[in-house]
Amino acid sequence: MDNSDLCPIVRDMTYDSDILIAGGGLNGPALALALAQSGLSVTVVDTRPAPARAEAGFDGRSYALAIASKRLLTAIGIWPAVADRVQPILQIKASDGIAGQGAAPFFLHFDSAEIEEGPMGFMLEDRHLYRAFLEAMDAAPGLTLLSGETVVAQEVSPNGVTVTLASGKTLTARLLVGCDGRGSGTALRAGITRVGWGYGQTALVTAIRHEKDHQGIAQQFFMPAGPLAILPLAGGHHSSIVWSESDSAAAAIQALADAEYLDVLRPRFGDFLGEITLAGARFTYPLSLSLAQSFIAPRVALVGDAAHGVHPIAGQGLNLGLRDVAALAEVLVDSTRRGEDIGAADVLERYQRWRRFDATTLALGMDSVNRLFSNDNPALRMARDLGMGAISALPRLRRGFIRQAAGLSGDLPRLLSGQPL
Repeated sequence: MDNSDLCPIVRDMTYDSDILIAGGGLNGPALALALAQSGLSVTVVDTRPAPARAEAGFDGRSYALAIASKRLLTAIGIWPAVADRVQPILQIKASDGIAGQGAAPFFLHFDSAEIEEGPMGFMLEDRHLYRAFLEAMDAAPGLTLLSGETVVAQEVSPNGVTVTLASGKTLTARLLVGCDGRGSGTALRAGITRVGWGYGQTALVTAIRHEKDHQGIAQQFFMPAGPLAILPLAGGHHSSIVWSESDSAAAAIQALADAEYLDVLRPRFGDFLGEITLAGARFTYPLSLSLAQSFIAPRVALVGDAAHGVHPIAGQGLNLGLRDVAALAEVLVDSTRRGEDIGAADVLERYQRWRRFDATTLALGMDSVNRLFSNDNPALRMARDLGMGAISALPRLRRGFIRQAAGLSGDLPRLLSGQPL
């Protein structure tokens, strides 16, 4: 039977949805909204109960959103709902140093005034972003959210995919998209293997209140055990911190009482923002690199951490996932308009060609930066300090780094360029 014989069968089959998305974190809802707003039917299966996360209080968990990510969120109707809760990132300062000894004399300094697009990025708390997604999904025609459900099995046929939920319910779709994180069950069941390694580091994440106004400046302090990021939150006197230590040191620090935890943090943090106190819950996350060896399989595509789990050193995890969202949405919507089968191998290969090289290059780049800075080798310390000083002294090179961090370089999908699908 040739392809012309198959086409009517594909069109005449009945599906519960065009696309089924496993995972309802942030990438899953973003993709679902982009597709549903373009006329495709979408079902999102989220393991976590939606109300519990939507009603969460302040805990400091936040994201650094690049300019390109803001454009996508604007295009799918999310940005207006969160715009009054974001903190613009006006400057970024990065320096080398040792706890208690202050920063090295050479450092990187990026200023948003050097680009025409405005702030380099925006800090936004998880609770606000997720609530906006939940409300938008609830109002979107053609979009169904199944919260508190888990995909436990998937079966692919030439014309579609059938998934089984933990409740026993089955769903059919033309395409299954895995947005289910580094341990992606979608990828595992599709036979997609992963390559990666641990860093022997754990991130300690919390929020602090500080005496002085942060003035919209994001700080990155590179120490031998790992980096400390101080990320400004809305209001001027709160910041989110992502603090990397060796696994053993992080476990010992996390076990301390709040007062002792602060005693360990203060010499690393410094006194540039005055006195600090804890303002949010304390979390830990083991750090590793995890790359799927393929972003696609028959009737399956992977997005976000399911495709690439990266080191948080540059705060690019969510931005990288939203690049996947924008690329996959564009490929699927354009193929639908051409009358193609959105789950066909050649359609999914377009997505993989667009995203795999970029995502892998960025992931390995962050891996290299972490390895370069997470040590106390005097020769390397001198080389990296001189390198940071040179970048800061060269305006053209500096602007190039700013535009890259803002997500404004490369082959951008329409959503990341501020254009509708």
